[in-house]
Amino acid sequence: MVQLALPKNSRVQKGRHHPAPAGAKNVKTFRIYRYDPEGNENPRWDTYDVDVDACGPMVLDVLIHIKNEIDPTLAFRRSCREGVCGSCAMNIGGRNTLACTHGHDETHGSACQISPLPHMPVVKDLIPDLTMFYAQYASIEPWLHTETPEPQKEWRQTPEDREKLDGLYECILCACCSTSCPSYWWNGDKYLGPAALLHAYRWLIDSRDEATGERLDELEDPFKLYRCHTIMNCAQVCPKGLNPAKAIGEIKKMLVDRVV
Repeated sequence: MVQLALPKNSRVQKGRHHPAPAGAKNVKTFRIYRYDPEGNENPRWDTYDVDVDACGPMVLDVLIHIKNEIDPTLAFRRSCREGVCGSCAMNIGGRNTLACTHGHDETHGSACQISPLPHMPVVKDLIPDLTMFYAQYASIEPWLHTETPEPQKEWRQTPEDREKLDGLYECILCACCSTSCPSYWWNGDKYLGPAALLHAYRWLIDSRDEATGERLDELEDPFKLYRCHTIMNCAQVCPKGLNPAKAIGEIKKMLVDRVV
């Protein structure tokens, strides 16, 4: 398990305890990070004793149960509940993952600790501010750049060229990888991070794209690309099983090859 740092805050206030309902037999404790921009008790850890027989098997099911039945003030993002949208990414038991695909019984111990993605500004409770993360993704211009006239039907690829995109296009931009990266913690305003660089390589390796040189020029920077030290946290926590560190290595290789 990779133990990750919590969001940057100075003083942690004593939290509130919400006991389980009387008669509950299968009870598990959830320790949840709370932050309210308009509140006075910031930040704090609230504990919820939940009858897990009354909700589904995933951490997101527990959070929805807490919000609906115990504490309506709890804030978190969620959408598809199928591991596709990436909205419910958070730190569960010290590991960045998706709440909708992580079972609450997968966290060992008597209590499950849940916090927002680490080292990101917190909007409220479990909701991080991903403004910079999305801006970095936009900066790599994630669309096809071409100069040749557009074909009447479609841009074609060989099966071999299409296969090169496997392991890249599946990224759901959940930010689990970038927020698990110490280099991104330290230089998040300059280093693009694993997610944006994975997508950058996806367009660099696309046989239909005709702006390889310009894309490499934009990435050849001491901070944008070279802050990656192959720690591999990104690959370890990716809920889709992707390897951003490998993609970053391939970009570095492309830059070396064009010089040689």
